[in-house]
Amino acid sequence: MRRIRPLRAALTLLAAAAMTAAATTPVGATEPRDYAATTSVGVHNAYDRAKYPYFADALDSGASLLELDVWTNGFGGRSFRVSHGNPLRNDNNCEGAGSPSQLRTHPTRNQPLDGCLADIRAWHDAHPGHRPVLLKVEMKDGFNANSGRGPAEFDALLTSKLGDALYRPGDLTGRHATLDAAVRAGSWPSRSALAGKFVVELIPGTLEERNPADHLWTDREYATHLRDLAAAGHLDRATAFPAVHGAAAGDPRTRYADASIRPWFVVFDGDAATYLGGGANGIDTSWYDDRHYLVVMTDAHNVPPAIDGTRPTEAQARDRVALLARGHASFATADWYPLPQVLSTVLPRGQAS
Repeated sequence: MRRIRPLRAALTLLAAAAMTAAATTPVGATEPRDYAATTSVGVHNAYDRAKYPYFADALDSGASLLELDVWTNGFGGRSFRVSHGNPLRNDNNCEGAGSPSQLRTHPTRNQPLDGCLADIRAWHDAHPGHRPVLLKVEMKDGFNANSGRGPAEFDALLTSKLGDALYRPGDLTGRHATLDAAVRAGSWPSRSALAGKFVVELIPGTLEERNPADHLWTDREYATHLRDLAAAGHLDRATAFPAVHGAAAGDPRTRYADASIRPWFVVFDGDAATYLGGGANGIDTSWYDDRHYLVVMTDAHNVPPAIDGTRPTEAQARDRVALLARGHASFATADWYPLPQVLSTVLPRGQAS
């Protein structure tokens, strides 16, 4: 096993602490009232080794959102697998660290989801009080409850690996009946109160959405799971927030025929250029901000005028984040992993900068 030299380890910890401090301080403003009142930056497919050799590097980047792609089909074994295009095998930068001292020590990576979560926990233990991080999980082919990879098993896995590092739907709901009632009452904590926490977002996967035989997508399945857990008095078991996927005008939750699950969506996720199309698309993004809903705006680089999706100039990327902040985004995501100074940006949401 390769060992990290003491000086290198110390320098790594100091650099990570500096990034953490920068990421939890909004630029040019005092700390906003709550988590939903900020705009920060995320990295698409942060498990990709071409971006970060280890997932710990992604966590060190300062980004406030990191994305994982998960597969559940039974052809690749009984685990939740993490990869982009291979539904049968793990292909990622997770190493399954058992402790902080093991981060970046395993040359063999390609771990299932539990290995990625082990890295996240080890990094969390080494960085108490770190910035709040949204873990965006795309369920590429959806849940597979019949084969032991459904919402309940997902919750059990996240609970076993991350435990008290999670900020859960039950934490947000509190005395309110639903997530919607809680956030509209202003129940999101401040960023400082969320220090040291991970928030998990779930979206339907690309294969799931293109599969004509799949009639129960991740968003509806997990929202139903939340509703039923709440009715049974077990909402504390839930670990994730389902997102309405795809930018659309009006209240996008009306797409769900079962009105009882609509109040369990307070996170929305879609294309930034579509959200910011303004009157052309009929989308009023202030509607989300006014109600304290979180909005993840993807492919931030494609908002006209388009800029490079990976290596824009720092000024271009900062201007783009500021544009999305004025457009009421909670998170602006792209593949800007070479720009850690931009990834740690936090701005007041909905305000001119």
